[in-house]
Amino acid sequence: MLQIEIDGKQIAVKQGVTVMEAAHQLGTYIPHFCYHKKLSIAANCRMCLVEVEKAPKPLPACATPVTDGMVVHTHSPKAKQAQQGVMEFLLINHPLDCPICDQGGECQLQDLAVGYGKSSSRYQEAKRSVVGKDMGPLVSAAEMSRCIHCTRCVRFTEEVAGVQEIGMANRGEFSEIMPFIGKAVETELSGNVIDLCPVGALTSKPFRYDARSWEMSRRKTVSAHDALGSNLIVQTKDHTVRRVLPLENEAINECWISDRDRFAYEGLYHESRLKTPKIKHGGEWHEVDWQTALEYVRKTLDCIAREDGKDAIGIWANPMNTVEELYLAKKLAAGLGINSLDSRLRQQDNRLAGSLKGAQWLGQSIEQLAACDAVLVVGANLRKEQPLLTARLRRSAKNGMALSVVASNYEKLHMPLFVHDIVHPNKWAGCLEEMAKDLNGAVSSNLSGAEKSAVLLGAEVQNHPDFAAIYAAAQALADATGSLLGVLPQAANSVGADVLGFNQGDTLSEMIAKPKKAVLLFNVEPECDTAGGAAAVAALREANSVMAFAAYESETLRDVCDIMLPVAPFTETSGSLVNMEGRVQSFHGVVRGYGDSRPLWKVLRVLGNVFELKGFDFDSSEQVLAEALPEGWQSRLDNRSEWQGFSKWAGGLMRTGGVAIYHSDPIVRRAASLQQTVHAAVPEARVHPDTLLLLGLKDGASATAKQNGSQVAVSVRADAALPENTVYLPAHAANAALGGLMNSIELVGS
Repeated sequence: MLQIEIDGKQIAVKQGVTVMEAAHQLGTYIPHFCYHKKLSIAANCRMCLVEVEKAPKPLPACATPVTDGMVVHTHSPKAKQAQQGVMEFLLINHPLDCPICDQGGECQLQDLAVGYGKSSSRYQEAKRSVVGKDMGPLVSAAEMSRCIHCTRCVRFTEEVAGVQEIGMANRGEFSEIMPFIGKAVETELSGNVIDLCPVGALTSKPFRYDARSWEMSRRKTVSAHDALGSNLIVQTKDHTVRRVLPLENEAINECWISDRDRFAYEGLYHESRLKTPKIKHGGEWHEVDWQTALEYVRKTLDCIAREDGKDAIGIWANPMNTVEELYLAKKLAAGLGINSLDSRLRQQDNRLAGSLKGAQWLGQSIEQLAACDAVLVVGANLRKEQPLLTARLRRSAKNGMALSVVASNYEKLHMPLFVHDIVHPNKWAGCLEEMAKDLNGAVSSNLSGAEKSAVLLGAEVQNHPDFAAIYAAAQALADATGSLLGVLPQAANSVGADVLGFNQGDTLSEMIAKPKKAVLLFNVEPECDTAGGAAAVAALREANSVMAFAAYESETLRDVCDIMLPVAPFTETSGSLVNMEGRVQSFHGVVRGYGDSRPLWKVLRVLGNVFELKGFDFDSSEQVLAEALPEGWQSRLDNRSEWQGFSKWAGGLMRTGGVAIYHSDPIVRRAASLQQTVHAAVPEARVHPDTLLLLGLKDGASATAKQNGSQVAVSVRADAALPENTVYLPAHAANAALGGLMNSIELVGS
C-alpha cells in the first residue's frame, strides 16, 4: 500500500491508483470533464490539474499515478490558477446559449464555470461555429459548437458498446466530434453518450425542448423490458413521463441503461392507450364503468364454467407482469377452479415440465457471471436479448474471460471470442452431448480447466421445439466440466413466474391447438407475443369470450375480444420483478394512471371480492408480495432437471433470428423513436446461398414465407455465414402472423 496526503488528509491506496481515484476515496472533489470511472483515461480536458509537491508544474489528477509519500493540493493557489486557466480556454469558443440549451440546469460546464470561471472574458475574437451532425433518431448532435472535446462519447462507443461509431476528426481548433461519414450511431446503448456528455452537445432527440430539469420530479423504478432489471430514474412533469435515466447500481446495470430502457417511455402515451373499460355489443364497442365491466367478467365466467366446465377457461399472461399481478391471477384461477395458466408464450417444448427442481434462472449473480473465467453461450442473440449484460460480458472478454458462442447465426458481438460456432439448431443437442463426452475439445477443456465457468442458454434454445433435449445436454456438459448452468430469461419477470409456479395445466400451444371457450389475456397481444401469431388469433376467434386486461387496444383485440379493461403499465403501478439473478426489486408508480386505467393487481383483488373468494383483502402491493414470496422462497431457484428422453426435431428448413430488439413488448413496439432506428426496420429473410439455390430463389428476390397456414411477403438475402437449411427472420410486426420462432418454414418465389 502507498501512502498519499491530499489536502492534509492521509490515505493508503494500492499500487497503480491515480490521484483522482485516491481523492474519490477520501471524498475530495477534483473538477473534471474527460475523466469517467468506467472509461479509459484520456487526460485531454486538463480541468483536473492539481499541485503535487516537488513537481515543477500542475499535473492532471486523472492520469497521475500515486507514489509513496506524495503530497497533493487540490485547492492551493497554484492549483486554482491552473484550473481557472483551463476553464477560460474552454469557454473561449463556447456559445452563450444556456437559456435554450437542453442541458441547462444539469450542465457540468455550467457548474464548474461558476466555481472556476471568471466574470468576464479576455477573448474578443469571433467564436468558432461547428455544423451539427446527424447521429440518428435517438441522439441529437445539432449544436456541436458546444462540444469541449472531452471524447467521452468516442471512448464509450469503442470501449463499452464495442465498436467505434463516433470519432474526433482534425486537430487543434478544427477538431470535431462526429459519427462516421454517412452513418448514424446504431449501437443499442447509444443513449448513454447523452449522459456522458458534460455539456449540451449531445442531447436526447425525443426529449429535445420538452421540459427543463428543474421542472421535473425524479422517481426511482425498475425496467420491465428485459430480465436484467436495470434501475431507472424516471423524470416526470404534469403526471407524464418525460425522460428516463439510469440509476447507478453496480451489481446490475452499473451506470448504464440500454436504449430500449431509455426511450421506450414514448410508447406509454401512444394513441392506442386504452383509457376506459369497453364491452362489445352487437359488433360495436361501448365504453362502460368499472363496476359494469367487472360484473360482466363475473357473469361470463360463471356462465361458461356452468355450461362448458371450468377446464374450458384458460389464462394467457405476459411474463413482464409483476409478481403481485401473476400471484393474484394464479390465486383467482385457483379460487375459480381454472387449471390452465401459461406465461411461457413463445415456448413450444414443454417436456421439461415436472422434471425441473425449481425456477430457471441465471444460476449465479450478474457480477459472479462477469467474473467467470470461461463461459459458453448457446442459442442467444445476445445484443437483442440482453444488451446491457452483453456489454458486461464484453468487458470481461476483453479482460481475459474465454467466451464461447454456439449460435444459429453470426452476430457481431464486438468482443474477442474463444470460439464462435455457427451450428444448425437441430444439431445443438448433439453438439453439447459431444462436448460433454470429449473433455479434450476446445470448449469443454476450456470450461473444465477454468476455476469458475458457466453454460448459458438463450431464448432460441428456450423456444426450440427440442428444448428439453438441448437443456439435458447442456446440463450434462455443465456437470462434466464443473460449470454452472444458467438460463437467460426472456422477459422481466420470467423468473418470478417460475418461482410462483404460475405455469400449470394446458400449455399455450395446447390451448391454441384445442381452443378454450373463454380466455383471459393479461397484457398479451396475441398476434405479437405468442409462438404463432395467426394460430393464436384463430384460436381466440373460436372462443365464446375473450377478456383482455391490457394497457393498449389493437385491431386484433377489437376483433377477438368482447371486453377490454385498461390496466396500468409498470410506470403507473407498484409491484415487484424478479430479475435473472433471482433478485426481487420492488418499485412504486411514478405517475398516476392514464385515463381510467387501474393497476392490474388491484383489478384482480377486486375481482376476487366480486367472486366472493377468500384471501383477497389486500390493501397494498407489499402485502401481496409478502404472501407471494414468503421467507425462504429463494430455495425455489434451481436449474436442475431430471428429464430423460429423446431428441424429437425432424429437420427441414428452420426459422431462426429470435425477436427483434424493439419488438419485445407492447410498450417498446409503440415507442416512435425506437421504431425509426435501423434495428426496427422490417427484417429480410437471410438464407445460405446453397439453400437459396435449392429453393430456386435469388439474392434480392421477393418471396412468400409460410408457417402454420399463414404467409407474409419477404425480401430474400444471401448470407454465407448462416448454416444451410435455416432462414434468419426475426419476429417483427411485419411478420407476426407466422408461426414459432424456431419452427419449420417455407420460402417460395412470389
